Order: sequence, then structure tokens, then C-alpha cells
Amino acid sequence: MTKRIVVTGMGATSAIGGTVADNWKNLLGGASGARALEHEWVEEYNLPVTFAAEAIVRPEEILDRPTAKRLDISTQFALVAAKEAWEDAGAPEVDPERLGVDFATGIGGVWTLLNAWDTLREKGPRRVMPMTVPMLMPNSAAGFLSLHFGAKAFARTVASACASSVESLASAYEHLQAGDADIIIAGGAESAIHPITIASFASMQALSRRNDSPETASRPFDSDRDGFVMGEGAAVLVLETEEHALARGARIHAVLAGTGVTADSHHITANDPSGAGATRAMLNALAQAGKTPDDVTHINAHATSTPVGDPAEFAAMRNVFGDRATQIPVSATKASTGHLLGGTGAIESVFTVRAIQERVAPPTINLANQDPAIPVRAASEPQELADGPQLAISNSFGFGGHNAVAAFATYDG
Repeated sequence: MTKRIVVTGMGATSAIGGTVADNWKNLLGGASGARALEHEWVEEYNLPVTFAAEAIVRPEEILDRPTAKRLDISTQFALVAAKEAWEDAGAPEVDPERLGVDFATGIGGVWTLLNAWDTLREKGPRRVMPMTVPMLMPNSAAGFLSLHFGAKAFARTVASACASSVESLASAYEHLQAGDADIIIAGGAESAIHPITIASFASMQALSRRNDSPETASRPFDSDRDGFVMGEGAAVLVLETEEHALARGARIHAVLAGTGVTADSHHITANDPSGAGATRAMLNALAQAGKTPDDVTHINAHATSTPVGDPAEFAAMRNVFGDRATQIPVSATKASTGHLLGGTGAIESVFTVRAIQERVAPPTINLANQDPAIPVRAASEPQELADGPQLAISNSFGFGGHNAVAAFATYDG
């Protein structure tokens, strides 16, 4: 028998807010988190892109110093978001062997790794921190969240580029269906705004180069889009079965109705222009939810603002929704937060849940000259969603041909 999986807690930190409430308020207000980078290394390495969407609330402002010192910044963000989500879920009392962690990152501890390399070259091996490997490993966040919350069922890590954190939700869904845990802490985190990643993404012409106007640089669906803006932060959703949530009297935000995960097998960085893999991911998520494309009332698009990626996503939407692909309210929230890479699907899932709760699709900022080849129903102002039950999907697609989609529905009791 299929169990209903529900969202009982959410936490988020990004370039536009340090909590879910602040993120949502600033998102609806049309905020942009993109700003000029005020670091010496920007000029030192003569970087071609000099801006990004750095998290507005730094984790060291929230975490105690001893904890922060032994965690890479990506794991610090994960802990900040997870603590908020756990409190939002009511800090549930749960058997540690029935509490699991499904967490994600795309890159992991890049700052720890490269800082350690600099230390080795400049000061020798005796000065390299003994915690370097535990801090840089991709499973660091999952492992530390397990330690912090006493989760003993499992602590699993997904690393599928920009699809990572929606894949973590898919894993959590499967683990709850299988009865492997009663509650799961799921989500993703990333902090990779580093000279090497900026240089690499810029070299492949994936980043916007609007150094003179960072706040308008990310332009999903716009004819003048020229690449994405790097972001950072984390988001966490606390998931459990409806039965378990009701038994403990939890507040339920929404239903994680279904997920879909596929692979393009097309190119290591480029999307399949036909949208075939993304199409299957959306259809699989809807099938798992027991719904049809006609039931969908809102879409949070992956929409990175790249010349190639946005049209491929619309091709997939057209494959799934037909003429409705131009009628369903769509939001492209990376225009505000920047692209959180491995954390992006988690924060966009939080936005999707809030959208169906409040029946409003967030605005897509910087959409001044919509590409006629991508005629989605996006707007620079919030769009009201129709009355009645809501079903929304959140799309995430990543390097390596990874496609992951999560479908969320309003909770009807």
C-alpha cells in the first residue's frame, strides 16, 4: 500500500534570506541576491566574473565557533537550515534508529580542499588540519546532521550536480515508503563561490558576465540571457508518513506526492535539446503521485538563464503539458537566489510548498524581453493560483544528464 509522505518542517538560507520566512518575503518582493564580490581574490586572479549571490546571513553568525571551525562552510549552511526545519517540525521525539538523513551536495567541501592545498604548499604537511578530509568529503553534511540530530537509521548522500537535492527527496520518499525510517531530514547545501569554480564555469561560458549590473544578471526565459549566477546556501525539508505525523500531532505543510529521476545519456554538461529525459522525469513524478499533467497548477522551473538550458526545459514542458505549457503559472526563482547548484532543488522545493500553501506563484525577476521561443506564463509580479487543490512540480536538471522532479500537493487532511 502506498503511504502518503508529508512535509512537516522546512528551513532555508540563501542570498535573499536567512530563514524560510525571510526568503519567501523577499522572493515575493522581487529581491535579487546577486552582488559584487568583495574579496581580494577577485582582483588577484583577474576573474572574468566578479559577482555572485552569496548567502546574506553567514553561518558563523548563528553557529557557535567550535562547531563552525570543524565544518566546511557548505556543512555549516546545511546545519543552519536543518536546525530551522527541525524546530519548524516541532523538534519531534523519535527513536534514533527510526530517524534518517538523505542529504545532497553537488561539489562538497571545495573551500576546505583548496585551502588545505594552499596550506600544504606554503607551510608544509604538518600545518594541514587533521579534520581536512572529514570536512571536505561530500558526505560531510549528511554525516554531521546524523551526529547532530542523533539519526541512526541511515545518513545517505546524493551528488548529482544540480539535480542532487531533489534526488535526495526522491530517496527519502522511497525510504519512507519502504518503512526504513519514520522521519527523514532531506535537502541539500552548497558553498562553492570560489575562484576555481568561477573561472571554470566562466571558461565554459555558463556564467552571466554582467559585472556592471549583478542584480539583473540572471534572466531566465529572457532573450538577453547570457548565463547563470552562482549562489550558495541550503534548504531542508523534514519528511514523514502522514500516519506518523498525525500520531504526533504535527502541523503538515504539504504532501510530497511523487518524484521522478531519469538520465539523458546525451552530454556531460548540455541538456538533451529534445527534453526527452526531463519529460520522463516529470511524467514519472506525476505517475507516482497518481496525477496527470492536467492536474498541475504551478511549475517551479529549473530555468538557469543559460541560452541552451531554458529552451530545452520548455521543450520538455511542451512534451508533457502540450498547449497548457504556456498557461500554467511558472516561476524561475534562480533569478532571485542565484543557482545553489546541489542545494538548488531543495530551496526551490521549499518555494514550491509555500506557493501552493499561499496560492501564489513567485515572480520571475529580470524578465524584460521574454524569448518568443519560450512562451511560458512567467511574470515579474506574483501570480495568483486558482482556487481549489494545488499540485505543483519543481524541476532540477544537472551536469551528467541528471533529471529530477518533485511533485507537491496541498494537504487536505
